[in-house]
Amino acid sequence: MTDNVVHLFKDPPTSDATAPEAVVDLAVKQRVPVWRRTGRTVARVARHDRTRAAGRVVVRHGSYVVGGGRIVARRAWDGRTAARYERMIRAAEAAGNFEAAAEWEERGQRFRMARHRRRMDLLASPERLVKNAAYGVGGTLGGLLLLGIALAIATKQPGDVVVPVMALVELCRWTVVIATVVWGPLVTVGPWLALLGLWAVGRHQQAAPQWSLPAQHRNGDAGAPITPSIVVTALRDLGIAPLRAAIKDMGDAGAAMLSPIKIAGCGVEVDVTLPSGVSTDQIQGRRRKLAENLSRHEHEVFITIPQAARTVRLWIADSGALDEPIGPSPLVTDAGLRADYKSGRAPWGQDLRGDAAALSLYQRHMLVTGLSNQGKTAAVRALALWLALDPTVEFRIADLKGAGDWAMFDGIATVLIQGPTDDHVIQATEMVESGVSEMERRLTAPPGTAFPPLIVLVDEAQVAFMCPAVDDDKRPYGGSKATSRYFMAARKIHNQGRAVNVLLWQGTQDPTDQNLPKLVREGAHTRASLALGTESQSRMALGDKAVDGGAAPHLLRQGLDKGTLVVASDGIDIPAGQASITVRTHYIDTDQAAEISGRNGTTRRWAASWNVSRAS
Repeated sequence: MTDNVVHLFKDPPTSDATAPEAVVDLAVKQRVPVWRRTGRTVARVARHDRTRAAGRVVVRHGSYVVGGGRIVARRAWDGRTAARYERMIRAAEAAGNFEAAAEWEERGQRFRMARHRRRMDLLASPERLVKNAAYGVGGTLGGLLLLGIALAIATKQPGDVVVPVMALVELCRWTVVIATVVWGPLVTVGPWLALLGLWAVGRHQQAAPQWSLPAQHRNGDAGAPITPSIVVTALRDLGIAPLRAAIKDMGDAGAAMLSPIKIAGCGVEVDVTLPSGVSTDQIQGRRRKLAENLSRHEHEVFITIPQAARTVRLWIADSGALDEPIGPSPLVTDAGLRADYKSGRAPWGQDLRGDAAALSLYQRHMLVTGLSNQGKTAAVRALALWLALDPTVEFRIADLKGAGDWAMFDGIATVLIQGPTDDHVIQATEMVESGVSEMERRLTAPPGTAFPPLIVLVDEAQVAFMCPAVDDDKRPYGGSKATSRYFMAARKIHNQGRAVNVLLWQGTQDPTDQNLPKLVREGAHTRASLALGTESQSRMALGDKAVDGGAAPHLLRQGLDKGTLVVASDGIDIPAGQASITVRTHYIDTDQAAEISGRNGTTRRWAASWNVSRAS
């Protein structure tokens, strides 16, 4: 039976041969040349932290000695020549102060005359020196002999006559002995003492390269107080060749370009008179580099153009000061606060100097713009909350975002529209057109008629301008044509509404010519902008005059400078010579706004009941 069995697997081959052992091919490593190994070792040692630290120490202290020698040599040269006066004259001429230049020239002439007299005196000094030496020696010997005679008479010893003279001779001998002993060590130590003195001068003046200083010292100037020398050095290193050359010619007198540095809120302010050949645009265009040269962040340095010609005004914040909150709004802290549309000013925040920034809303159309989520709605709402404390003011509000940011005005506003759809835009357009109708009614009223303020407020107005909906007459609600309903209604209020207290407030974001037409943005009396993306947007938001004068909302930091506005308006106190002012607004959150609006509603109900009782 076993012969008929068919195996379904192969029998493993039986072989007595053993598997060959794996042959490991051990490649003989080629030896690295000595010069290459030496080079690698040297490079590794040179890149080591300890080597770098030692190199910095050598360079630093060597630079102290060299720099100290240069400083001492310059001081000596200035003391012996009229170089100091020449530098002061060039500095005054570069600053345009020719009276000071003439005064320094006169001082230089007096210095030269005095130096000439001293040199003339030196020509006659050898003769006077010989005479004075002869008189001195003769007088000294005569005095000593008289002293010796008196001593001999007193002691009745004739030999005592020469005792004073011999004492003087002995003193001279000991002087020579001491000088002989001291001279050798003094000659040896003297040069080292001189080097030590030069090192001390260089160290005090920080004459070493910045990179060679220890890390804590290299970063130690961050946030340092602003001094004239720091400002001049920062301007010199801006990379503007005419400015650098002018400051170099001025020498240590570069501070002649600067006005006195004044404390201004949480920073300092200084005016810089630029030398000929340097424009204010060049300084404004290097704001970031100037801030870094001043050891500040870009947002901590503001450059504006005052009235004086060829002058820039620098406001330099204390390091980190602008990152601190400014505190709550008076609307939150003062429950008894009242508003007056005509004569009052809305507490909006603080300017960069730390002073309260209050805005007059009387007969002023307003436009507030900025990028999304930068605090635009909160800034406009803070003004509306304050003005609502005046019960004579009527509000008609359209919130085309519809997120509930204006819900607290329900019961205060006679019209409140909330939503982003085309239907909401249609309602908002009809609301603005009703404002036009009210304006036209008031314009036809008898002269002398008093009109209560009417605020027509549209938040997210760009939604209205970009709306594609059309009415039954094929007239578009959005757009910027003569047939566009929202555009034309806004233009009509801008043209004539101010005279009868019908005002248009608009809040928009990310302005363009399409979502914020030129005629509409230029119709606002108060124009404010939060952070924007480009300079062209800043010009749309604030106008060319404000931007040319230094306004730069496009340099605000998106997300970090929330609530910070650049304002161009005659309703807020702006420093003389400036076209705009930067305001850090108080933030009022939704809960606080609801509480304030509750007080507003109570005030309005009380005023209404009082008016009814008065009428009856």
